[in-house]
Amino acid sequence: MPSEKTLSDLFLDTLKDIYFAEKQILKALPKLARAAQSEEGKAAFLQHREETHGQIERLEQIFELLGKPARGKTCEAIQGILAEGEEILEEYKGTAALDAGLISSAQAVEHYEIARYGTLKSWAKQLGLKEAIPLLDANLQEEIATDQKLTALGEALANTEGMKKAS
Repeated sequence: MPSEKTLSDLFLDTLKDIYFAEKQILKALPKLARAAQSEEGKAAFLQHREETHGQIERLEQIFELLGKPARGKTCEAIQGILAEGEEILEEYKGTAALDAGLISSAQAVEHYEIARYGTLKSWAKQLGLKEAIPLLDANLQEEIATDQKLTALGEALANTEGMKKAS
C-alpha cells in the first residue's frame, strides 16, 4: 500500500513544478523579446526576464528552508502554454497581430504562475511555513503586476495595431 501523501508532500511537488516552470520561462523570454515588433513589448519581456531571475532565487530560498535540493519536476502545463506561444510566433511572424499574440501567450503564462503562487502561499500559511510566505507573496505580486502591464500594453498597442492593419 502506498504511503499516505500529505499537504507537505503536495507543497513540495508544486514548488518543484513552479521551479521547473520558471526555468523554462527564463529560457523563452529572450526569444519573445527578439520576436516582439514594438519596443514596449521587447522591453516588457526583458524586464520580466530580470524579475524571473529573482523569482527563481526566492524559490531556491524556500527549498533551502525546507532542507530540500532545488530541483524541478516536469510541468506539462507550462510546456503546453509555451508550445502554444511558439506556434503563435511561427504563424504570425511579420504580421500586425504578432505582438497581440505574444502578449496573449505571455498572459497565459502569468495566469498559470499567479494560480501556482497563490496556492503555494495559502498552503505555506496552513503548514506554518512563515518564512516562505513573504517569498511566495513577492513572486505572486510580481506576476500580478506583470499581468497588469501586459494587459495595458495589449490594450494600448498590440490589439489596436492588429485591428487597424487587419481591416
